[in-house]
Amino acid sequence: MARRLSGKVKAAIVLVTLGPEISAEVFKHLTESEIENLTLELANLRKVDPEVRERVMEEFSQLYQAQEYISQGGIDYAREILEKALGPRKATDIIERLTETLQIRPFDFARSTDPAQLLNFIQNEHPQTISLVLSYLLPEQAGAILSALPADKQVDIAQRVATMDRTSPEVLTDLESLLEKKISTFMTHGYMSAGGIDSIVDILNRCDRSTEKTILEALSEEDPELAEEIKRRMFVFEDIIILDDRAIQQVLREVDTKDLALALKTSSEEVADRVYKNMSKRAAEMLKEDIQFMGPVRLRDAEDAQQRIVNVIRRLEEAGEIIVARGSGDEIIV
Repeated sequence: MARRLSGKVKAAIVLVTLGPEISAEVFKHLTESEIENLTLELANLRKVDPEVRERVMEEFSQLYQAQEYISQGGIDYAREILEKALGPRKATDIIERLTETLQIRPFDFARSTDPAQLLNFIQNEHPQTISLVLSYLLPEQAGAILSALPADKQVDIAQRVATMDRTSPEVLTDLESLLEKKISTFMTHGYMSAGGIDSIVDILNRCDRSTEKTILEALSEEDPELAEEIKRRMFVFEDIIILDDRAIQQVLREVDTKDLALALKTSSEEVADRVYKNMSKRAAEMLKEDIQFMGPVRLRDAEDAQQRIVNVIRRLEEAGEIIVARGSGDEIIV
């Protein structure tokens, strides 16, 4: 019975079983479309037979454990553990369902590898190869690798990631074999999406400030439309002016005063005025004095401080404590 239920219905049953508090946390990690679909299923969900609920939760538990095994040692490792625990047939069934429902992406093994090690392996590869690998890594890994590459390569690779569309499974398989000998053959068939604007925005958001500026400035000359679209989706320190007063006050409570002084040292007058406006008169005067007596500072230090503040803003937005509104209408972008 449980196997005949749709994935959406099973997800709804799992959320009801987990309860509202945990379900609310799960919703924070879903897209608007996924939330809408699940909300509809939850609304239509009637009384669930205890036996069906137990089977659905058992399936969920097995898939969760399998995913944990994959993250620890890859698909081959997960298969070995599951075969010992559940037998070959059940293990194969779980792995196949996991690759279908969770869409295990290529380079899964690489996402548990230190970025410095990955950099050593791919830094001398063709820019298109590097771009493809970065597109499938975690944004934090890709950002660290992109920041460590030579400046002339950074722009080229950023542009390739942003304009990348689809890659044939054959190319992915060949490249995986070069990166890891023991990679599973269980890949989703057909073309797989990689790269795109969202991908490069995620990567640049995790690069250091200097790398971010270098790439965007160069892209502005080479491909102004692409650069403008990337900027529109990003949040940078200067975008503090688009936050409402309540959000700015919340941010100020979270950031280090030394970082704030360093960040404002090289900021625009407009940004500084918005910050001072949301502080008490005495606190603003003290901050201005700190900046005045700070003397010359390295640009890199100021930019690093700005990036730390941006990271605080992104964290608060992800936690739902502030809203970062950009674009038109009700569009929310971090």
